[in-house]
Amino acid sequence: MAKGSDLLVAALENEGVDRIFGVPGEENLDVVESLRNSSIKLILTRHEQGAAFMAATYGRLTGKPGVCITTLGPGALNLTTGAAYALLGAMPMIMLTGQKGIMSSRQAKFQIVDVVSAFKPLTKLSLQIVSTSGIPTIVRDAFRIAMEERPGPVLLELPEDIAGEESEDVAMVAPHPIEIPVAHRASLDRAADMILKAKRPLIMLGAAASRPRSTAGIGGFVRRTKIPFFTTQMGKGTVPGGSNLYMGTAALSERDYVHEAVDRADLIIAIGHDTIEKPPFIMGPKGPQVIHVSYTPANVERVYFPQCEVVGDVGPSLELLADRLEGRLHHAGALLSLRESILARIGDRATEDRWPPTPQRIVHDVRKVIPEDGVVALDNGMYKIWFARNYRTYVANTLLLDNALATMGAGLPSAMMAAMLHPERRVLAVCGDGGFMMNSQEMETAVRLKLNLVVLILEDSAYGMIRWKQAVDSFPDFGLTFGNPDFVKYAESYGAKGSRVESTDSLIPTLENAFKGGGVHLVVVPIDYSENTRVLVDELREKLKQVIEPTV
Repeated sequence: MAKGSDLLVAALENEGVDRIFGVPGEENLDVVESLRNSSIKLILTRHEQGAAFMAATYGRLTGKPGVCITTLGPGALNLTTGAAYALLGAMPMIMLTGQKGIMSSRQAKFQIVDVVSAFKPLTKLSLQIVSTSGIPTIVRDAFRIAMEERPGPVLLELPEDIAGEESEDVAMVAPHPIEIPVAHRASLDRAADMILKAKRPLIMLGAAASRPRSTAGIGGFVRRTKIPFFTTQMGKGTVPGGSNLYMGTAALSERDYVHEAVDRADLIIAIGHDTIEKPPFIMGPKGPQVIHVSYTPANVERVYFPQCEVVGDVGPSLELLADRLEGRLHHAGALLSLRESILARIGDRATEDRWPPTPQRIVHDVRKVIPEDGVVALDNGMYKIWFARNYRTYVANTLLLDNALATMGAGLPSAMMAAMLHPERRVLAVCGDGGFMMNSQEMETAVRLKLNLVVLILEDSAYGMIRWKQAVDSFPDFGLTFGNPDFVKYAESYGAKGSRVESTDSLIPTLENAFKGGGVHLVVVPIDYSENTRVLVDELREKLKQVIEPTV
């Protein structure tokens, strides 16, 4: 005989789950007891949102669903932002929530919310488990659905009476690998014909190119075709940024320096582009032709309507496409003459000795202390544009940012997950003071887990991105500034270390000392955001002789 909770935990073990994040409640106590007697580690967090961000990042970095657990009602609803983060970001995740008994309830409607219905728009599947015998099948299907393209979150609600109910043992359903079909031969031939006819081809690498399964095939395609490439914000690192073919990252939607190459291209091969990400370029009737290469067909949008689609397992499909092209592309490098000037302009003033430091200087100094395989996890703020634009990446998934939901509060939990998965690497969370305080309580979790993690807080005492847009749009400065705690003392109160950078030239040594010292270390530095207007408005406006503010 086995309880429903035992079957649930056994099914999770059957899927290879080794850790679960979250804040259980009264309705999960049977599950908690089953976890206590299992091989799975329960990682208690200080807020359900942080647990969801950690589980989603686990899925992002491994390709396998991360798992988080909450109680009913208020606990479950705290997962909504994390669910949307995983859904828009295509991160596989399983959310386990509790509920009052469904066969009888002695507490009437107390705390009861229709969680399953609430999560249907935010998940690939939202389901209540109503019998013990179906648990192994339901869990197996949940993991399959979470992982299959397009990946995303699944919610399973387990009522407490089903969790505590005993039943006969039920056999587990063995997982098996599922190979994704490669693209159809006709679409490969059509794409190859378009590429062979192109005079100025350009590759774009998007969010889906960052899937762990696809990066090798993508790198081989770029190497074999020798076509220059640029990336979206979430596509950074999928091909080494040190390659002589890298043209930059589209941190803005248009009119940035990398768009000099985009605008001159007559064909863009968009690999792994997901229109859930803010547009890296805007298609128009007179623009270049576009070939969409991805796991799923293109979503046709006003700004994205490709003329050819290569749909299938991206890596193997690109190998077949490269077979049709290698050695035959006489115009492959036609746009490379623009590369040096684009990258030089993006790196302008990166070593300027101004106090407080500029975003360019902070990005430059962070790159100096982070090895090629080190991980930088960004929260959401104005600095995200600067890191996307200026930070060179050499390995996939070493710059973790969210350009889909673009939520604040995810930077610290995402970095914590990266530190758990890669304890041998340097991991840095970069947060604005606004975003950091949204989940700063997870500092206690990081200390309790004995993580090696450095948190860099960029302090401007404001919700800086919106304040900047407020100024750009000629609104009065209103409603977006706040006060901060003493961040050094705040870190120390959690048992972490804290340092404040007092001069521009001390940022690198302070970060170095933080990494060498080990443990959780918070470093706070003020930031001068005046460059936002100088570069992202005035300079780009002057470059194109336009008076329209850029879309960011």
